[in-house]
Order: sequence, then structure tokens, then C-alpha cells
Amino acid sequence: MSRCRSCNAEIKWIRMTTGKNMPVDAKPISYRIAVPGATGTQTLVTPEGKIVSCFFDPGSDLKGYTSHFATCPNAGQHRRSR
Repeated sequence: MSRCRSCNAEIKWIRMTTGKNMPVDAKPISYRIAVPGATGTQTLVTPEGKIVSCFFDPGSDLKGYTSHFATCPNAGQHRRSR
């Protein structure tokens, strides 16, 4: 585990399928996959580095993580200019 440089929250790093590393919140979340076109879904990152559209489901065995860019109050400081 490591900590965010700007908000000091505990984070972990997941290697995405693209090969890049993404910071995610350290606490895993149980979820179930959403059917295509479903409304009210959330976006999570799987431990394998895939992004899934899902619903939170405490009874599920599937675990994912919230991107820390979505929860960090200082996320704008870490964006790269294009």
C-alpha cells in the first residue's frame, strides 16, 4: 500500500490492461456486473485491471476498486496537460 501525495489517503496501484498503473482506493468493494444499457451503474476497476460497469452488491464475491481520481479532493493536481 502507499499514500496519495496530495490527500494522504491510503491507495493501491493496479496495472491496467493497457499496461499503465492506476491509483485506486485501498478498500475493495463487492459488486455485480450490470447489463448493457442499465442505469444507475457505478464504474470500478477489477484486480485484473479491467474497467467494469456494475452495481454495488455486498453479497457478491466479485471485488473491485474505485479509481482514486474519482475520490481524491485534489485530483486536478495530478492530471497531465495534453
